Amino acid sequence: MSFCNNNSAGGCPGNINGNPLNGLCEKVCIQTTKIFDACMLQTSIDSTVTLTDLSPANPTQPLTYVSGASTSSIGTITALTVTPIADRPGLSRVTTTISIPIQIAYTDANGVAGVGTGSISVSQDVIMCVPTGSVIAPVIAATVNMAAPRGTYVGDNTFAITSCVTIILKVQADVNLLIPSYGYCKIPQCTEFSQDACQGVFDMPLFPV
Repeated sequence: MSFCNNNSAGGCPGNINGNPLNGLCEKVCIQTTKIFDACMLQTSIDSTVTLTDLSPANPTQPLTYVSGASTSSIGTITALTVTPIADRPGLSRVTTTISIPIQIAYTDANGVAGVGTGSISVSQDVIMCVPTGSVIAPVIAATVNMAAPRGTYVGDNTFAITSCVTIILKVQADVNLLIPSYGYCKIPQCTEFSQDACQGVFDMPLFPV
């Protein structure tokens, strides 16, 4: 069993049936990341990427592009500027550059497969709600994903690629948050995976229903 296949509603997360106040037993202080605002960018970007950390090293030129994808869901924020908008209380202009780490797969002139790493950068200039006036200031963070279906080798371990990019920009802070609670989760026993040939057969009713 697990949270996903446990039929017991008590003590397990899942849909609420009936009055959601039933079972509330305490107020809990948790340490978590609170998201004050977020927005998403999905776009196609043409860029050039020069690979480093090639494996295997010293491939035979020229290279042939195979595929490219991000290697982490965490983008690196640089050149960040947050400017409050005077006539729009609570809102700020957020300008930043997000760097996305990527890996490109290729084959060399001898047909040997290889990979190399690089990055692409995306600039954003957006309006977001950025709280001010607190000791613990919120930070700007980015969750990223990139897939590059097309690419062309241009020489010197460099590719021109077309990237399908998703960036979720967030205003967040680590906080102590007070929330209502139903108490501790009930952790069910794990269900062992089985390839028993009779699995499912013995679960059928003995006689027709």
